[in-house]
Amino acid sequence: MSSVSSVPPWDVQRLPRADGSVFLVTGGNAGIGYFVAEQLSATGATVVLGSRDPSKAEVAAASIRSRVPGARVRAVRLDLADLASLGTTVESLDVECLDAVVHNAGVALDDPPRRETRDGHELMFGTNHLGHFALTHWLMPLLSAAPAARIVTTGSFAAKSERLDLDDLQSRRDYRAKRAYGRSKLAQMYFGLELDRRLRAVDSTVASVVVHPGGALDSLTPSRPPVHVRTPGARLGGAPAALLVQGKHAGAWPAVRAVLDPTVRGGQLWGPRAFGLRGKPHREPVWNHLADTSVAARLWAASRDLTGVDFGEVEQLVPPA
Repeated sequence: MSSVSSVPPWDVQRLPRADGSVFLVTGGNAGIGYFVAEQLSATGATVVLGSRDPSKAEVAAASIRSRVPGARVRAVRLDLADLASLGTTVESLDVECLDAVVHNAGVALDDPPRRETRDGHELMFGTNHLGHFALTHWLMPLLSAAPAARIVTTGSFAAKSERLDLDDLQSRRDYRAKRAYGRSKLAQMYFGLELDRRLRAVDSTVASVVVHPGGALDSLTPSRPPVHVRTPGARLGGAPAALLVQGKHAGAWPAVRAVLDPTVRGGQLWGPRAFGLRGKPHREPVWNHLADTSVAARLWAASRDLTGVDFGEVEQLVPPA
């Protein structure tokens, strides 16, 4: 029997053990990130919640401990909108190696005005993409020290209909909040795939996987008071949407599988099974525009210049023409 066929079918309710592993979840104090952290905590791993609000992270950690007996969960302060702080954050992890990071944290603005990070970058692009780009640089020594670490980047179904404007990544000329958000998530997904190409070229043991949660609504998400409370009215109002989308607990499934499933490989895209919007996680074809390596290479170069970080030997890979 082959090693692949001996792996039992993936069951979102019966996750494999990961005792001794250490996982970092950015934005692990709320939303999909909270459920990623809760589900990973049930495997016996140590889960670190990265959050810019330490008090909210502690509340989330307490919620996880109340639901997962013996959960090993703690928090570190992480502000992706402050690039200069990221090195200190990584030092505060105080671990010898890191088995996985889930790049989940994000800012989503619905309306103008355009806002900027303290480094002068458009807030959503600067936080969602550039912050994770720079954080990966700082985490790489810890990830490389693990036997087979994974970098899991959480994109968005909203990115499927967007295209990057490489001449206006910061949305200075034409700012539309929802579009800027979609493009920031698209940039993350390009980064995750380009990163894996570069890691493979240098025979790294680290793999980079891209996931998206499909459609994930608060109204379909089970309560986790005080982190999230779903009212009876919200439950009833969201019921019709359940035919097409799902709750944030289910939106976490692709990221959790990308961390734990031994059959998942770098460079893959994982999302919900039903039309990419709901259901159990499965591998899906990389979207056509995400397969454009020339766009990915130009985005990488721009991100490097904007953040000032150097990925060392991974940086030396000459992108395909």
